[in-house]
Amino acid sequence: MTTPARCLGERVGVVLIVGGKWHDVDFARHELGGALLEHDAVQCAVRSDFSDVEAIGSADAVVAYTCDVRPTPEQSAVLAEMLRGGGRLLGLHATNSAIDAPAPGEPRLFRTPDAMPEFTALLGNRFLAHPKIGPFLIEPVAAGHPLVAGVEAFETVDEIYVSERSADLTVLLDVAYTGPCPGFEIDHGSGRHPVLFTRPEGLGSVTYLTLGHCRGRFDVRDQGIADLGVLDRIAWESAEFREILRRCVSWAVHGDQWQQCRAGEVE
Repeated sequence: MTTPARCLGERVGVVLIVGGKWHDVDFARHELGGALLEHDAVQCAVRSDFSDVEAIGSADAVVAYTCDVRPTPEQSAVLAEMLRGGGRLLGLHATNSAIDAPAPGEPRLFRTPDAMPEFTALLGNRFLAHPKIGPFLIEPVAAGHPLVAGVEAFETVDEIYVSERSADLTVLLDVAYTGPCPGFEIDHGSGRHPVLFTRPEGLGSVTYLTLGHCRGRFDVRDQGIADLGVLDRIAWESAEFREILRRCVSWAVHGDQWQQCRAGEVE
């Protein structure tokens, strides 16, 4: 028995990159893979880092959920060429991070070096620190933008990122936070912090969503905790986060035509 195609456009090559530290990358890979499978125009290559430059260079889009995965200048250059030729990059959660953990016996202070400047320039932001995970009010900035249209302010339990950011961002969602960021070299955040934003890169574009923390039982063994005994996926239980993520993935696949494709109208 066959099933009619939902996406009537041509093949879309997507590279899904999920990997790194301190997060439940198996869960994130499963959830993002499922979101991509809703688009039957997609042919997806799954990787754990940015080293497959052949796949990235020939892709229509890259979707990345990583933490402390540091693309080399050469890998970033291939990604930049893909974008400038009209490709799309969806960066999620801690993809903007390079984090040096304290050595054994040192004070528990995490440093966030500028270790991959070519890559974070493409993303338009670089992770510096975050306050303790807790409830935060996420608010729309550009309510008419298709990625957030109809989304009201909502509360979610997640990591909120204090970041260095470029000047060419179009911010769609943000959050207010002024207070400490314990455990980080940059130990204080102040003002409003972008949560969802876009930026252009040549003929292509980047969308970045900072939400989406998740952690499994065994994800901080390098920090001396063999088994947390719990699963932390509460951020993914937010209906608003799920809807925004669905829209972002649809955008990564179909670009600015993502709404028409959802209705089965993209030819």
